[in-house]
Amino acid sequence: MTLDQTLLFSLFAAVFGLLLWGRFRYDLVAFAALMVAVVLGLVKTEDAFAGFGHPATLVVALVLVVSAGLVKSGAVHLITRTLVDQSRALGAHIALMGSVGAVLSAFMNNVAALALLMPVDIQTARKAGRAPGQSLMPLSFATILGGMATLIGTPPNIIIATIRHDTLGEPFKMFDFAPVGLAAAAAGLAFVALVGWRLIPDRSGAAGATESQLAPYVAELTVPEESELIGQRLGSLDTEAEKADVAILGLIRSGQRRYGRASGALLQAGDTIVLEATPEALDEFRTTLKLDFSDAAREEKLKAAGDGLELIEVVVPEHSRIAGRSAQAVGLAWRQSAVLLGIARQGERLKKHLRQTEVAAGDILLILCPRDRGAEVADWLGCLPLAARGLSVTANDKTWWAIGLFAAAVLAASVGLVYLPIALGLVAIGYVLLKILPVAEIYDHVEWPVVVLLGSMIPLGQALEKSGGTEFLANGLVDLTAGMPAWAILTVLMVVTMTLSDVLNNTATAIVAAPVGISMANALDVSPDPFLMAVAVAASAAFLTPIGHKNNTLVLGPGGYRFGDYWRMGLPLEILVIAVSIPAILFFWPL
Repeated sequence: MTLDQTLLFSLFAAVFGLLLWGRFRYDLVAFAALMVAVVLGLVKTEDAFAGFGHPATLVVALVLVVSAGLVKSGAVHLITRTLVDQSRALGAHIALMGSVGAVLSAFMNNVAALALLMPVDIQTARKAGRAPGQSLMPLSFATILGGMATLIGTPPNIIIATIRHDTLGEPFKMFDFAPVGLAAAAAGLAFVALVGWRLIPDRSGAAGATESQLAPYVAELTVPEESELIGQRLGSLDTEAEKADVAILGLIRSGQRRYGRASGALLQAGDTIVLEATPEALDEFRTTLKLDFSDAAREEKLKAAGDGLELIEVVVPEHSRIAGRSAQAVGLAWRQSAVLLGIARQGERLKKHLRQTEVAAGDILLILCPRDRGAEVADWLGCLPLAARGLSVTANDKTWWAIGLFAAAVLAASVGLVYLPIALGLVAIGYVLLKILPVAEIYDHVEWPVVVLLGSMIPLGQALEKSGGTEFLANGLVDLTAGMPAWAILTVLMVVTMTLSDVLNNTATAIVAAPVGISMANALDVSPDPFLMAVAVAASAAFLTPIGHKNNTLVLGPGGYRFGDYWRMGLPLEILVIAVSIPAILFFWPL
C-alpha cells in the first residue's frame, strides 16, 4: 500500500471506531475527519466541500423538504386514513408499510418512495404512542429491498445495466433483476417484519412528553356550504373521529347548543361541531372531512393576507388582557387578525361558542394567526407562549396539486427526462409558489447534521477511490478467490461489495465492483451475468451504516438513531440476503 492509502484506511478505521462508540455526534466526527484529510493532503483543498454539492447530499435535503410539503398538503393524511390503523400491532404495521414501500420502490426511485411513506409512518407512530424509530429503519430497509427488483428501482441496477451494455453489447432489461431481487426482497421483508425490528435499540425518550402532559382542547369546526356531510347524522362521524383521536362533544346551531351530544341530529350548512382533541388530531379531522374552522370567513382573509398561517399555544396568566373576558369581547379577530380555535381547561367542558366563552386564568388557548405574528399576538393578549412543538395547518385544498407535482417529478426522473435532484428541486419550488410550504419554513425541515455527515464523507470516499485504495482491494479479492468454487467466489464478491457499499456511496461501489466481477468471470471462463447480478444486489444491500444508502441517511434524524444502531438489524439482514441471493443467482443465471 502507498502512504496515502495507508493514511486513508487508518482515517476510515478511526472514523468508524468513533461513530460506533457514539461518544461524539456523527456530524462532528465526519467533519473533523474531512478536515484532517485536507491537512494531510489526502483531499485537495478545492475538493474539500464538494460533497456538500454532491447529488446524494442534495437529494437527501430536498426529499426532506418535499416530505414536509406532502404532510402540509394533506397527502399524508389521505394515505394514513385509507391505509394505516394505529391499533395494528407493530410487526403487522411494519409488514404492511414495508410491503407497500417495496412495491413502490420497484417502480419509482426508492428514495422517492421513502419520501412519500416516511411522514405516514411518523404520524402513525405518534397516534400509536410509540417512538418513530421502532418502524422507520425497517421501512427504510424495505424500500431498499424493493428497489432491487427492477432496472429503475435503484441506481446500482442502472449502472450495472450500463456496464453490461458497454462490455457485452446489451444491457439488462427492466425485469431481468426481478427473479433474484424478488427472492432477496421477500426474505428480507419477512425478516424485518418478524424479527428485525425487535433488534433495534429502544430509544423511546420524552419526545411526546410535552403533548401528553397537555389536556386536549375543546374546539369547534363548522360544516361549510355544499359539504358532503349535509344531511348526515352527527353520529355518523364517529368512525372518522375515532381514527383521528377526536371526541365529538355536541352541536351548535344558530348560536344555540343542542341538548346532549346530539348524535342523531341531521347536519346542516353552518352547523358548528364541538370537539375535544389535540391540535394535530383536530387538524387531521378537519382535513379528512373538509370542515372549516369556527370562523371560516376570518380564516379565508388570513390565508389571502400573507405567507400562510401558524398555530400557537399560550397560557393565560391572571392579569392578562383576555382573563375573565371572551375572544369576541377583546376583539381578537378584528384587532389581531387571529382566530381562537380551542381552549384547554382542566376538568371542565365548555357550553358556549368558543369566541363567546369567558377565558379563565390558567386556560391554555390554541390560536390561529398569520405566520410570524404569533409572538406579537401572545404579547398583545398578555399571555405566555408555550414551547413550539411543530404545529401546522394543513392546506387540504391543495392535496392533489401536491401529489400531482410529486408524481410527475418521480415519473420524469424514472424515465430519464429530468435528473432526480432537479425534479425534486422543481417540486420544492412548486410547493412554495402554491403556498403549500411557506418559504420561511423550508430550511427548518432539513436535517442539517445529516447533510454535514454526507457532505463530509463523500470526499473521503472519493479520495479512497482516487488513491487506488479500492483497486487495491479489488486485486486482493481476485488473488484471494483463486481456485475456489463458483458459489464461494460469488459469496466473497458479495461480502466485499456490501462492505464497500456500507462505507462508500452505493453508486460508487457499483462502478468499482462491476468491473471486478467481470474480470473474475473472465478468469474462470464463465458468464459474467451472475457476477454482475451479485454486484447489483450487494451494492444495494447497504444496511450496516447510515451513510451507505441515502434512505438510511434520511431516517437517521427523524428516527433518533445513533450511527451504531444500524448494524444490529442490518448485519443479520445482509447475511440473509447473501444466503438467499447466491442460490437464486446460480439458478436463474447459470455460469
